[in-house]
Amino acid sequence: MNAERFPDAVADRTRTALDRLGSSKRLVAITGADLTTPTVLARAAASEAAAADTFDALAAAADTDAAAAACNSFAATERDHYDRVTAALDADDADTAADPGAIHDYLRERPDDTTRLGAVVGRGLVADRTLAQFVGFFVNDAAHDRADLFRDLRRDTSADTADAAAALASCCDGDDDWARAADAAADAVDAAYQEYVAALNGMGVDAKSVC
Repeated sequence: MNAERFPDAVADRTRTALDRLGSSKRLVAITGADLTTPTVLARAAASEAAAADTFDALAAAADTDAAAAACNSFAATERDHYDRVTAALDADDADTAADPGAIHDYLRERPDDTTRLGAVVGRGLVADRTLAQFVGFFVNDAAHDRADLFRDLRRDTSADTADAAAALASCCDGDDDWARAADAAADAVDAAYQEYVAALNGMGVDAKSVC
């Protein structure tokens, strides 16, 4: 295994969950079926705030300077995303407070840099699919500036996921470490997926179909 192959290997391993997380039902789960522009933007902002807080925590817990630097960089990206999404949000009273969710709880619980960075890659794969749904929502709404905003956020997230895999390479000393990182990445995807299923089931929606 190496840094270049790692994200694709995790994506292949978690294909079913990622496909379902990349369906149009993703925004239904995130917004509680309130698919209005203020709610969609507010939920996006809350997610960016949670990611920034989580990466700050991972940087503080890092075992190495390289892992700390990577996580600090990811936190800065997410803070910029939060600022850009809130700038696009017209509603002054929208709730954009950090909403960590299962995947961020999982990241914070990892015991070392290898599993933390592996989980960050898994989180990035989930975020990529989620951001694609935000793009699609605003394309369908003919809100082209907002669609372009989420395209930018998706590109940033993809770059950070690749950077997490590159940082992971400095932590992995052999196949056993790569395997632990892959397990952490897959479990991060599963944490997001199980939360998604629970949210949809709570609304009486079938999470297993992809549309």
